[in-house]
Amino acid sequence: MKQLEKVLKEVAGIDVAQKELVVSLGRLLESLSIEIFAYKVFVNSDKGIQSMIEWVSSCCENAAQMRYVMEATGVYHERLAYALESMNIDLSVILPNKISNYARSLDIKTVTDKTASQAIAQFGL
Repeated sequence: MKQLEKVLKEVAGIDVAQKELVVSLGRLLESLSIEIFAYKVFVNSDKGIQSMIEWVSSCCENAAQMRYVMEATGVYHERLAYALESMNIDLSVILPNKISNYARSLDIKTVTDKTASQAIAQFGL
């Protein structure tokens, strides 16, 4: 039986839009490999943010150590950033050019909300 690798870090990469939060969960394993292990879309509202936090907690080994990473997208990311900050949840708001330059290094053929959230998660890891 294969021995499970230790998880070193977990990140929620969030592509924030006016109406939705596209979330991909990733983890960095002891072998320094990256695994994207979950994906889900939520409404960009107070209720959607609460649902997202509950979902992330149910999917992760150590939700208290989870870092949420998002792009600074106009004003759309602000509700999420303020909500996470008010709950003392670790977050990083990254300039869009940093994410887009990193995403180019991943050789992503087609950019979708899902692939953007995966790139953000990998950037966070």
